[in-house]
Amino acid sequence: MTKATIRKIYKEKRSQLSPQDIEKFNDLILINFQQIQLPFLSCIHTYIASEKLGEADTSAITRYLQFKNPGLKILVPKINIATGDMHHLRFDEEVELVHNAFGIAEPFSGEITEPDEIDLVLVPLLAFDQEGYRVGYGKGYYDKFLSQCREDIIKIGLSFFEPVDAIDDTNPFDISLNYCVTPERVYDFS
Repeated sequence: MTKATIRKIYKEKRSQLSPQDIEKFNDLILINFQQIQLPFLSCIHTYIASEKLGEADTSAITRYLQFKNPGLKILVPKINIATGDMHHLRFDEEVELVHNAFGIAEPFSGEITEPDEIDLVLVPLLAFDQEGYRVGYGKGYYDKFLSQCREDIIKIGLSFFEPVDAIDDTNPFDISLNYCVTPERVYDFS
């Protein structure tokens, strides 16, 4: 299937999930995430899950990573729609959030961190395939960002659904995940 077809199907699949399904799936994803053997982390990039988009929640995973990695620096994206750039701003309970043009919560302002300082990225996605390639929302922000990161960065997707067999229109700019965590299991692509 093509990315456009997958995007359409998985947006619809997400919209059919009940709040109870989402809560259960998020709990199972957290349990499975804890099975990944990660090195000590000093800085991670995560996304603030959008309830409107039905995204997998990252907050419990972020708290788990903070517990396992004292002093962990948490970053979240701030999009510059005009340039197509994504900046990585420090995130904590005191950060003021605003909604961007896509309706996604992001920091109003804050300290920017360069991509080469990041050890791990929680990558948003709609679907993924058996090779670890993902289908996002189609704007290319994460592919551009991931191409600026260190080669050893750990890229982890979170999905409520199991993988599709293949994405027919991957291209050389697509960057595969190291892992994808679903309610059923952890897929290891590294």
